[in-house]
Amino acid sequence: MANLNIDSIKDRSFDAIVIGSGISGGWAAKEFTELGLKTLILERGRDVQHLKDYPTTNMLPWEFKHHNQVPYDIINENPVISKCYAFKEDAMHFFVKDKEHPYVQEKPFDWIRGYQVGGKSLMWARHTQRWSDLDFEGPARDGFAADWPIRYKDLTSWYTYVEKFAGISGNRDGLAELPDGDFLPPHELNCVEKYFKSHIAKHYQNQRHVIIARCAHLTEVKDVHRQQNRGLCMKRDLCQRGCPFGGYFSSNASTIPWALKTGNLTLRPHSVVESVIYDENKGRATGVRIIDAITKEAIDYFANVIFVNASALNTNLILLNSKSSRFPDGLGNDNGLLGKYVAFHNYRARVSGTYDGYPNHTTDGRRPTSAYIPRFRNLYRQETDFLRGYAAGFGAGRALQRDLSGFGEALKNEILKKDLGPWRVGSHMMGETIPKESNYVKLDSNAKDEWGIPQLKISVDYDDNDEKMVKDYIEQISEMFASAGFTDIRSTDSKQAPGLDIHEMGGVRMGNDPKTSLLNKWNQLHACKNVFVTDGACMTSTSTQNPSLTYMAFAARSAHYAVEEMKKRNL
Repeated sequence: MANLNIDSIKDRSFDAIVIGSGISGGWAAKEFTELGLKTLILERGRDVQHLKDYPTTNMLPWEFKHHNQVPYDIINENPVISKCYAFKEDAMHFFVKDKEHPYVQEKPFDWIRGYQVGGKSLMWARHTQRWSDLDFEGPARDGFAADWPIRYKDLTSWYTYVEKFAGISGNRDGLAELPDGDFLPPHELNCVEKYFKSHIAKHYQNQRHVIIARCAHLTEVKDVHRQQNRGLCMKRDLCQRGCPFGGYFSSNASTIPWALKTGNLTLRPHSVVESVIYDENKGRATGVRIIDAITKEAIDYFANVIFVNASALNTNLILLNSKSSRFPDGLGNDNGLLGKYVAFHNYRARVSGTYDGYPNHTTDGRRPTSAYIPRFRNLYRQETDFLRGYAAGFGAGRALQRDLSGFGEALKNEILKKDLGPWRVGSHMMGETIPKESNYVKLDSNAKDEWGIPQLKISVDYDDNDEKMVKDYIEQISEMFASAGFTDIRSTDSKQAPGLDIHEMGGVRMGNDPKTSLLNKWNQLHACKNVFVTDGACMTSTSTQNPSLTYMAFAARSAHYAVEEMKKRNL
């Protein structure tokens, strides 16, 4: 029996364990396996394999039982996830249902999750912008949060590294606030977007900019993409179904198959992580305890280095639940800040309008991205009554003009009409929120999930800074629209709860000082050197840019550092 036990432990021992198979976890696994480490990915959800497990990817509109709408009973049972823009009949199988994985809302929070191999990399919006020093220096310059322990120069080469492999489409715009990357050819702005771009540059003396968004789509297939068996983006704009061409970047199409090819990866789905195991005698983490999602069996896995990439809030949950005599309040939580200073992106506000120009032009086909307005407020000086700023999406398009309110022959005639309506323009806000100690997550003392793990209690809200930012966004974008000759300008504030941005960040923030942060400049826990966090939980502040590209860069950078430290026997 003793030998059988030893063999079992050997079978469950690896060089590295990665918790989570989403964007950052996939990258960590890719780097570890390429560098020769026997690596285990633990994924709490089911296996989803590229091509094989995209059941709706090639379905035609009339093949959906409910015409791609979500039935009322499903909406009624899922008041949170049904708010997500991508939760439709064609992709709802990739989203966590409310009843299956409950959490406690101390304050309203719409937690959007995807529990499967690949995580939310299957359904993400694919916008990928670099951060600049204006972002990394923000907390120190503007007097909020902890100072980032890194600057843009520390990530520059890693941004390039992940961009080349993932494939990022974009234009070299030469903006200090939004650094250029190693881009594939950009998608094209349409005629109204080009008009708005030139008008804004002239009217605001080149202080505000409209560009085509940078996005993770293959507009040109290079050798590294062919080696991944990925093909050109076909601009179907059905990305949330899973792309049969591998035209956009996902863990399923890219990093995980790449890691599997090395022969060094073991992928274990249906593995709900209960905690990271800390050895008091060794003064280090030795492994990860899981609960098998199906059998409910508790199993321990062991490794020299552990990357926690379970997505921001679940990473907080796992570390908070990783208790020991040394860490009674959660792994690495000597300062009591674990789970605190959670932040997100403010997506509440929108502005729309109409444009009468270009009556003889329209668009043809689809485009998987939009125009983008980089942040222009408080860049080099404090010019408003709120800290930081916002970026914005922008788009223009025309639709057929029909009156479908009738019936019979009148309705038939309207359906057959090919008359185009005016150009409609629209923008949505992407505001930076300020991390605050009062925005936190913690373990609920009573409620547990079906695997016996405490549910997460979320207490996150807007503040006065956010309200002022919403007001300014509406005023400034409305003014920009009016100056361009747009009419029928309307603004809305959805008042939606935090969470629908799907950009929650923080709780295990980076910093130089162990008294005010949990992670150092290499994403290592200050108090437990062989545990790393490179997903959204590590973020010290949020900037305005979509964060996924930065997670990828962090994961690749930290994995290489961890391997070097292992070689030096420092981990």
